[in-house]
Amino acid sequence: MPQLNPSPWFFIMLTSWLTYSLIIQPKILSFVTTNPPSNKTPAAPSTTPWTWPWT
Repeated sequence: MPQLNPSPWFFIMLTSWLTYSLIIQPKILSFVTTNPPSNKTPAAPSTTPWTWPWT
């Protein structure tokens, strides 16, 4: 049963996981900026009720 033999795919999985974790992820995170927290209170939108023409 070749599914039980981890030799062909385990090394590929481990290499790609390490490549992503150690090389690609820090480069991507350097471009992503987080939104700073805001002290403003959220404004409630002013809504008007809809008048249905058949009522």
